[in-house]
Amino acid sequence: MEAFGGFLVDEKAVRVENIFLDFLKSFRMGGEGEVYYEAEIEAMINNESTTMFIDFSHVMLFNNLLQKAISDEFLRFEPYLKNACKRFVMERRSNAIPDDVNKDINVAFFNLPASKRLRELTTAEIGKLVSVKGVVTRTSEVRPELLHGTFKCLECGGVIKNVEQQYKYTEPTICVNATCANRARWALLRQESKFADWQRVRMQETSKEIPAGSLPRSLDVIIRHEIVEKARAGDTVIFTGTVVVIPDILALAAPGERSEVSRQASQRSNGAAGHEGVRGLRALGVRDLSYRLAFIANSVQISDGRQDTDIRNRKKDADDDDHQQFTAEEQDEVQRMRNTPDFFNKIVDSIAPTVFGHQDIKRAILLMLLGGVHKFTHEGINLRGDINVCIVGDPSCAKSQFLKYAAGIVPRSVYTSGKSSSAAGLTATVAKEPETGEFCIEAGALMLADNGICCIDEFDKMDVRDQVAIHEAMEQQTISITKAGIQATLNARTSILAAANPTGGRYDKSKPLKYNVALPPPILSRFDLVYVMIDDPDDQTDYHIAHHIVRVHQKREEALSPTFTTAQLKRYIAYAKTLKPKLNSDARKLLVDSYVALRRGDTAPGSRVAYRMTVRQLEALIRLSEAIARSYLELQVKPHHVRLAVRLLKTSIISVESSEIDLSEFEDSRDNVEGNVNGNNGTDHGDDNGNNGTGPGDQTTNGRASVNGGGSGSANQQGKKLIISDEYFQRVTQALIMRLRQHEEDVRQSGTGLAGMRQRDLIQWYVSQQNEKNNYDFVEEAAAEVSKIKAIIESLIRREGHLIVLDDERQAAEGEGPPQPPVSRNDRILAVAPNYVID
Repeated sequence: MEAFGGFLVDEKAVRVENIFLDFLKSFRMGGEGEVYYEAEIEAMINNESTTMFIDFSHVMLFNNLLQKAISDEFLRFEPYLKNACKRFVMERRSNAIPDDVNKDINVAFFNLPASKRLRELTTAEIGKLVSVKGVVTRTSEVRPELLHGTFKCLECGGVIKNVEQQYKYTEPTICVNATCANRARWALLRQESKFADWQRVRMQETSKEIPAGSLPRSLDVIIRHEIVEKARAGDTVIFTGTVVVIPDILALAAPGERSEVSRQASQRSNGAAGHEGVRGLRALGVRDLSYRLAFIANSVQISDGRQDTDIRNRKKDADDDDHQQFTAEEQDEVQRMRNTPDFFNKIVDSIAPTVFGHQDIKRAILLMLLGGVHKFTHEGINLRGDINVCIVGDPSCAKSQFLKYAAGIVPRSVYTSGKSSSAAGLTATVAKEPETGEFCIEAGALMLADNGICCIDEFDKMDVRDQVAIHEAMEQQTISITKAGIQATLNARTSILAAANPTGGRYDKSKPLKYNVALPPPILSRFDLVYVMIDDPDDQTDYHIAHHIVRVHQKREEALSPTFTTAQLKRYIAYAKTLKPKLNSDARKLLVDSYVALRRGDTAPGSRVAYRMTVRQLEALIRLSEAIARSYLELQVKPHHVRLAVRLLKTSIISVESSEIDLSEFEDSRDNVEGNVNGNNGTDHGDDNGNNGTGPGDQTTNGRASVNGGGSGSANQQGKKLIISDEYFQRVTQALIMRLRQHEEDVRQSGTGLAGMRQRDLIQWYVSQQNEKNNYDFVEEAAAEVSKIKAIIESLIRREGHLIVLDDERQAAEGEGPPQPPVSRNDRILAVAPNYVID
């Protein structure tokens, strides 16, 4: 009782201490087995800890009066509860506590039955044991705090022990020596005083708890002893502790006159003060508000939705996870999910079940949630493991729904909108600490989402200067700050899921992606997958979407029947992220071949890819392959994982589905039976069955590109259409025009020869070029391509105006009357129109 002066004994508190000691000595889980809290002592010794964690549900089971006393008057009984823990430890293991007199056993309660919202913490809760849930927005550095000071009187040399500190440096009021009247001259004996680690955390209420039209409330949380540094900026945490009232230093030290003083001054200076109204409000019962609420926490729990079995051994970082975190039941459940037939597609269907269809985007979000493996080189360079996904699409395609879902399924996630986000708000700001006046770093959205996901909606509406701020975060995964004397590199290991609208409101399929989205190429290349959602009318799809939406509105949760629940999905993803799959030799070889093939397709003339294939896309393939291996719970990346990753990359925006062009009006009315084009096919059959005669990149649609059903020179072509993709049309056009321009340049330099080129020679050159690349497996394929090239040339002359006919003796007027025989077309001399500019 020395700590309390030895004058007063709180009998109720002593009784609570004894009952609590009985609880520690006798509580057994289920009423049998070993004493539960003896194992806690062993854990304390192993971890060299001085904090005993008490599950409050055990206290409720043991004694209802005890739990009521602790929860109602925790601040009053806390020293006694600590003393009971110390007695319990000393009885069981006397060597557990070092001889150092300053070492106490701290008590930390967790798992309270209900956690309060931040707005519910009022003065009625002062002194009670409560839990409060919120998001950590700022943490201070860890400092030493003086709990009980031992002072030496500088007048007589007397020592006064255990002077309790009242939220500020508190010295004894007067020396205890009767002959000494010292009140001011004291020296603190640091060796005999009691210090503790101290940290202040700023907590803000979660977005779900904010009432409509209100700003989020904040609260200062004081954490001490071993739980400092457990809560990081961006974590959603549950603090257990008690509400206290502390002096508001800012209000006390605020510049300006206080209300009573200003009232008296006005009466002295001006006798006619009645005209000014009531300036001082003391008469109305309003006092100076120089106190505020704070929360002193004794335990911190990360709120990630999992049943927290071991509060002591929680890992701080997602990268440090291992199998010991998962209980046997959780591992069995994960294996059961893995062994479900066709489990990968079922997991994909379970993602965002309220959104109908869009399997590719759901697959991309699943792989983003799983992520690749973070790696470090010998030089300490970080190789990104997070996958970035961008969704570009027409309005009302459920883009924001995907973002909201992804933000809800990950423990550390931030949802923000592009237009209302500044560069500092996304990265980090340097702010002045209000009490100390020092500069400190306040976390932005990307820092808060460290080891999580940052969802940015309306990405295209962001200011260009703000977009530049996230370049470094998207590739190097760090944020560098040099301002206000602070030079720091902060971690931002986050996946970015961005949604953007096309310029002009709707996506124009005839144009490449760079003309559809107002995003610069450096940012676009940092996204591993870019998906386009196009709202095309289709009776069958529209019926299914409408049926799904109406059903969801009618039956709510009953309308959705995903194979796996969201909770199961979270556990599966958490387990899969602990795996670190490695590439095997076959997968490595396939990755190299796939990348070389993608680069080759990038340089093909006329190809209109969304962005250049770079090494970033190769790294994206590696990350996607690792994420797919994680989804299969495999420790090796195998070739079929790589093939699926390549297919995902190809179904991404790299090959945009472009519009189709109908060339039926420009094709030959008769087949050229005697036209020997390239010397190895004597007969031009004009046969295109929609599957074979397709050049690279030629996308026939539903077999409609059939020129001749019989394939033997019949002129019966009613109902048969020649339809080719816009990409194929552009590629062939660019190749033909480049060849004609090259021919013109050769003629100009040599001074001899025709200014133009015969159609027969032009077609023969193109087919021989394709033949050298082994693009034809059969003679029929070459013949089919010849008929398409003839139609394209005719379209370029008559509709586009890119080509002109220099000499055509056998045809009086181009484009008039019935089409002429193919022989006359093949002998025409063609040249590029003078006003045509190559893009």
